[in-house]
Amino acid sequence: MIPLRDVIPSRTTPVVTIALIAVNVLVFLFELSMGDAVNDFTRSFGLVPAAFSWMTVVTSMFLHGGLLHAGGNMLYLWIFGDNVEDRMGHGRFLAFYLLCGIAAALAQTIVSPDSPVPMVGASGAIAGVMGAYFVLYPHSRIVTLIPIIFFFHVVEIPAIFFLGIWFLMQLLSGVGSIAAATGGEPSGGIAFWAHVAGFAAGLVGVMIFRRPERQRVEWWNDA
Repeated sequence: MIPLRDVIPSRTTPVVTIALIAVNVLVFLFELSMGDAVNDFTRSFGLVPAAFSWMTVVTSMFLHGGLLHAGGNMLYLWIFGDNVEDRMGHGRFLAFYLLCGIAAALAQTIVSPDSPVPMVGASGAIAGVMGAYFVLYPHSRIVTLIPIIFFFHVVEIPAIFFLGIWFLMQLLSGVGSIAAATGGEPSGGIAFWAHVAGFAAGLVGVMIFRRPERQRVEWWNDA
């Protein structure tokens, strides 16, 4: 399932969401320009659990491992970030985003404390945004592209179902990664527990960061 957009228009300009996307894109373009030196750059600014650093907890959120990684994350941030920012306000949303990213990075570090593989990507923080969207807009719908063999079908999926399935997939994959590590397979790849922890942080954090005066959003009138 590939999300294309949601059905809720923003009431305010999502300047923080736009700025975060811009920073991530610029950093990714810088990575592309580095050639082979990007590996050293990633080891320096990605989060390596075996060599934990608080600085890289933050810097790792703005690095990505490839075009699909960066593009997918930015698509999800654009779809879900603007409406969450709408309900929190710009400053609160930025703090919320960063805290969710930190929670996600710490969770993955706890699960794989000896991993020498640099962890990069905004997906933990974006998972927090998705968790907040799950709470704030359960009746929204996500316009989704579903590939079926050689054809593509566009459908509207309830947000609570789309996000619930996404979270369940991350959770099951995270459990599977622990089982694989127990069996002696090398750690690395997708940081599923960062996604799980980021989403959970979003579920809790939205209760603190949302602005009560913006609670009612009559989105169905504009759908």
